Amino acid sequence: MKGRRDDLLPPTSLQAKRGELLLVAGNRQDHRTALALTLSGRMKPAGGHVGWDTSPRTKFLRLASALVDSPGVNEPEQHLSVRDLVTEDLALIPRRYRGALLSEPWLKVNSFEDIADLWTEQLPPDRRMKLLTALALANPHTDLLVVDSPDRHSAQPSDWLPRLEQLADDGGRPLAVVATVAALPPSWRGPAAVIGNSVHSPNGAPALASDNELRLETEDAK
Repeated sequence: MKGRRDDLLPPTSLQAKRGELLLVAGNRQDHRTALALTLSGRMKPAGGHVGWDTSPRTKFLRLASALVDSPGVNEPEQHLSVRDLVTEDLALIPRRYRGALLSEPWLKVNSFEDIADLWTEQLPPDRRMKLLTALALANPHTDLLVVDSPDRHSAQPSDWLPRLEQLADDGGRPLAVVATVAALPPSWRGPAAVIGNSVHSPNGAPALASDNELRLETEDAK
């Protein structure tokens, strides 16, 4: 994937499955955001393939995914209240899925009443993660969460990692969860990949996804 001077995203291969959290490390924020945009169907790779549930269509991937807290893309404005953020995000859910979702009952049902009047910049990292992922999942057709650089808000993995593990392991609604990070937490032993390298898998990743999988293979676009 080419930028004006160098690759927006170096050649990268990875795969993620429902019921699994995949961490993808990259030391550059622009690379992490480019990957998050690609994995959520917001940007197409110049070369290679990205697919979800056997479909290579970017539109299908975009409809199934939610991009969470991507800096410069859809991170909440700092001087926006939690109440207003919830109102705005719920309004973006397609009407046929939205039903009667209103901010006040949603905040109460999801146990965010205590932070409703805070600015988003005031939120502790763990509460921010819970709020933004809960909003992403308000759309019942979201099957894939792509979280961009949650570690930029806290050096402590305990502020974001347990929430993502919980969502991936939710038996009632199994999700594929991918998070881009500056570095893998020292204690992480789960699925991992590195931007510019292949996923840590003995068999590698074929070009086309199978059922319940996200697969990406980008190529050098030179």
